[in-house]
Amino acid sequence: MLSFQNGFKAACAAVVLGAAFSATASAAQTSYPLTLKNCGRDITFRKEPASAVTVGQNSTEILYMLGLGDRVKGTSVWFGPVMKGYEEVNAKAPRLADNDPGFETLVARKPEMVAVQFQWHIGPEGIVARPEQFETLGIPVYTSPADCVGKDNSGGGDGVRNDAFTMDLIYQEIRELAQIFNVQERGTALVETLKAREAAARAKVAGAKGTLSAVFWFSSAELDLDPYVAGRKGAPGYIMQALGIRNVVESDEEWPTIGWETIAKTNPTLIVAGKTDRRRFKADDIAVKRAFLTSDPVTKLMPAVKEGRVFELDVQAMNPTVRSLDGIEALADAIAAAGLAR
Repeated sequence: MLSFQNGFKAACAAVVLGAAFSATASAAQTSYPLTLKNCGRDITFRKEPASAVTVGQNSTEILYMLGLGDRVKGTSVWFGPVMKGYEEVNAKAPRLADNDPGFETLVARKPEMVAVQFQWHIGPEGIVARPEQFETLGIPVYTSPADCVGKDNSGGGDGVRNDAFTMDLIYQEIRELAQIFNVQERGTALVETLKAREAAARAKVAGAKGTLSAVFWFSSAELDLDPYVAGRKGAPGYIMQALGIRNVVESDEEWPTIGWETIAKTNPTLIVAGKTDRRRFKADDIAVKRAFLTSDPVTKLMPAVKEGRVFELDVQAMNPTVRSLDGIEALADAIAAAGLAR
């Protein structure tokens, strides 16, 4: 099997921040109080937040990329190691929980705002809390637009996307967080750098457009149950669209469960298997995924498995996050290395 690791390179991170901090002083300044429309709600910031807690690795890493690590007073919900280049700043931010934090734990850090990746954690039916619980304490909650814009989370679980995810939602999040913290020039510089990287990755495999198909396997609740695979409108769908790859799964659900027999009949060119440090399910372990694919009576006969076209991808790239760009780059590199970008 071919494998590859995701992650931002430290050098790239330095370039991004260097560009941001050298931006001209004439950049727009935030005027407070600032009110933004966020996930169907108006949120107001009376002043520039001096501190924040985060519920979601993506929210944490965007704040780091904006040079705001010193304001992060607590983090939670981690899928893997912090983005490369930010190990030192992350070591200074207390980890409140690897998975779901408690409401009281978050409030105890006395944050002036909360940055949230998933409404599943903090939202109308949040398992941690509802936004109103923080707001009664004067703490505004900002939720990633990627988890609510064009998406219906009312049915629980991972929700259903009515509109396909695009990186524009991540760029919106970067700009809005930069506005909230009055570092708008850094947000502009970061977005421009990320857009340039995406364009370069697309160009790398332009010759393979329309010739490849894939299935993205996030995990499985049990190995003898149907796997969680990527629907067409989530982050993996965008990754595939960007690289000209056809998704063999046509569901609008974020992560539908579909049997391997059904997947095998579609004969995907590639199987992209999620890699994570999380161990909520046995199949979170990439080694378990590999062993299953080569031993299961159905999957071991799939050409993608027999011919070594199984690629590993950091699951943060499979979520609608800034790491989705890492996924585009890493998959483009793997396709090129496998000789499939003809």
